[in-house]
Amino acid sequence: MKFRAKIVDGACLNHFTRISNMIAKLAKTCTLRISPDKLNFILCDKLANGGVSMWCELEQENFFNEFQMEGVSAENNEIYLELTSENLSRALKTAQNARALKIKLTNKHFPCLTVSVELLSMSSSSRIVTHDIPIKVIPRKLWKDLQEPVVPDPDFFSFCLPFLRLCKILNLQVIEANLDGELNLKIETELVCVTTHFKDLGNPPLASESTHQDRNVEHMAEVNIDIRKLLQFLAGQQVNPTKALCNIVNNKMVHFDLLHEDVSLQYFIPALS
Repeated sequence: MKFRAKIVDGACLNHFTRISNMIAKLAKTCTLRISPDKLNFILCDKLANGGVSMWCELEQENFFNEFQMEGVSAENNEIYLELTSENLSRALKTAQNARALKIKLTNKHFPCLTVSVELLSMSSSSRIVTHDIPIKVIPRKLWKDLQEPVVPDPDFFSFCLPFLRLCKILNLQVIEANLDGELNLKIETELVCVTTHFKDLGNPPLASESTHQDRNVEHMAEVNIDIRKLLQFLAGQQVNPTKALCNIVNNKMVHFDLLHEDVSLQYFIPALS
């Protein structure tokens, strides 16, 4: 296996750093999937056991000026690495205003993802700061557990940027919504019930396909979730998506899909049992 990549564009470097910071806030450890065209940051806790899942995808050509990789074989031209997210984020923080960033797979008595930052200097010479991030190479037999999560047929789809902005100041417990563009946020306790209403959010085309034509568009699908998991997701956002989708599978899970022109993030939160 081989992997080597380089970023020299300052805007791309800053964007990649923001994504790394976001991943560190969402997952203590994650899987980095490297393929010829894409990088994926993956968290696959079992939804059935109450864990969240994450699938973040980057098109490598939008970030890297140089990108070379050889997977485990010609038939399986991919690399899966497990790493501590904060280690990568901490290494990239040294790359602010850097001249270039290099990332490569190395073996220094143990497998490493080596991050080399070329910093500007007052003299003609450059300073190189190197970080060796310990990793675990994931064997081929375990790849099947690290594929993009499949979303069950949702009971509700909606564009939800206004909802995401408001959630940052609410203690949300229940999300309910319908195919008529209505979405409600509920806080329920023994003493009080507070509901915030959104209307005219809009539904993506998939929500209007024939498979949903027999549904009552005013029927509310709902999911009761752990507020801490939602707040962790919202607090970690640093991508500023151009489009945000919310999919609800009634009483099972909520799926957020944040879309940017060169990165996408899917986040799955299971319902409380």
